[in-house]
Amino acid sequence: MENKEVFTYQYSAKQNKEVEHIRRKYLPREQSKLDILRSMDNRVQTAGMLQGLIIGIIGCLVFGVGMCFGLDVFDGADWLAVLFCGVGAATMIPAYPVYRYVARKTKEELTPEILRLSEEIMNS
Repeated sequence: MENKEVFTYQYSAKQNKEVEHIRRKYLPREQSKLDILRSMDNRVQTAGMLQGLIIGIIGCLVFGVGMCFGLDVFDGADWLAVLFCGVGAATMIPAYPVYRYVARKTKEELTPEILRLSEEIMNS
């Protein structure tokens, strides 16, 4: 009697890599302590940036409107140029202090947790 069972094995590193990549997308994501530490550090580094930018951009746009009125497109609108430029400049000035305040507050809030987590990672 002849044994007609044949074992066929096909290996493709590229195909397995693609399958593993797709599989990883559907597995539940577990964050390591280092990932959590990185995200908290990133929050501290970028804190206040959005608030400062919003205030600064709005002030800059209002100031630009005042500059447009300063081109004498509308006769007798010089007072509007002074008004808009003044309001725009007054709006831009607090942008950096707001950024610093929010960044300092976020750093104060997250410092104890970052130190605890970094100590835990270094001791394990």
